[in-house]
Amino acid sequence: MDSRRSPTARLLAGLAITLTAVAVYSGYTILQLHALEELQARTIDRNRTDSLLLLRIQNSLNSLALAMRDMLDGSEPYPLTAWKGQFQRIRTDLDDALLQEERTSPLDSPSGQRRYLSDSVAQFWDAADRLFALAAAGREKDARELIHLSLQARQESLSTAVARLLVQNNETEQAAAEHTHGIYARAERNVYLFVAAMLVLISLTSLYLVQFTRRMFHQVAAISERRSELAQQLISMQENTFRSIARELHDDFGQILTAIGVMLQRTGRRDPELREVQEIVQSTLEKVRSLSHALHPAALEELGLESALDQYLPDFERQTGIAIRYEKTGTSREVDRSVGIHLYRVLQEALNNIARHSKSPRASVRLRFLPNTVVLEVEDEGVGFGNREKPGMGLVSMRERAEMLNGRVEFLDRDGGGALVRLTVPAAAEEAHA
Repeated sequence: MDSRRSPTARLLAGLAITLTAVAVYSGYTILQLHALEELQARTIDRNRTDSLLLLRIQNSLNSLALAMRDMLDGSEPYPLTAWKGQFQRIRTDLDDALLQEERTSPLDSPSGQRRYLSDSVAQFWDAADRLFALAAAGREKDARELIHLSLQARQESLSTAVARLLVQNNETEQAAAEHTHGIYARAERNVYLFVAAMLVLISLTSLYLVQFTRRMFHQVAAISERRSELAQQLISMQENTFRSIARELHDDFGQILTAIGVMLQRTGRRDPELREVQEIVQSTLEKVRSLSHALHPAALEELGLESALDQYLPDFERQTGIAIRYEKTGTSREVDRSVGIHLYRVLQEALNNIARHSKSPRASVRLRFLPNTVVLEVEDEGVGFGNREKPGMGLVSMRERAEMLNGRVEFLDRDGGGALVRLTVPAAAEEAHA
């Protein structure tokens, strides 16, 4: 198969099949959920609410039974009319519970039993009213007889009717639970079928993507290798160009300016204006030398990395006004020139970023010689990387140089503000360039 062929058509076809399967399964599942929701709303939830109200009614009836038992006991020194307030409170609660139960009773429940319950409650309260009327008339004996023969029997009848309704609610809830279990079983079976189909489809798609990605990975690896080679060539050409320009500036322009300065020095003793020109030439000569040193420090080739840093940092501090704190730890060792130039360039770029972007009045440079690595750190107290503008080519160049050294470069924001650039070069990288 041609590796340049795009997998878009096949992936779109697989996506269409997947979306169709998902849509069909989702539609069926939604229907099942709607049925379950309707069952729960119409039967289960309504039935449970009704059962709670029936328990409330049963509790009120039990309270009436206890009150009537106390009224018949005769041990209390109170007249029967003393229980009228308690009966009234129970009646208010019972009427409210019956009204709510009538509204929330299951839609398919038999209406005859609830009509019987409502009529029985009304008859009970009629008898209770006669009871308290007899008690108020002083006929305590007749009132107790009415409790014994009528009210207690009616209360027991009401309790039996409420218990029967609770049993029916329980049976209805069990039937709804079985129905719900059936819906869940069908949904579970459909989930297994759907998952199996998706696994097959995903497996086929994944196998195709793995093969395509493997080919793409090989192509990207080849491109990355060529890019790395090109970056190394560009950086090498850049260094050669810098070295050539620095040499021209130092040798040709430097010598010319030096010669002009000498001639002006001879004649400037008699002419004040020529002395001013001599000062301008001397300032230009210093700038040319500084530019030559920035492009390619001769001390790096002649004396090594540490000496080059010792010369560069004071010059940078004098030109920018940024206070530099330089620390060197560990046992010094000679760094190969090809490695040292990259360390030097990363330091230059990091300090230039501080001068251009960080707004920091101070910076710290740390060079650490560890047993297996050389670590260069440049830290400032400015705005940090997160608050700077879009990163430029400087950060990219530092990454490329780190890769060429088989090392890594880190760009970190400090907790208290500021940024830290850390370049770590493994010992193997130094040996590779030796």
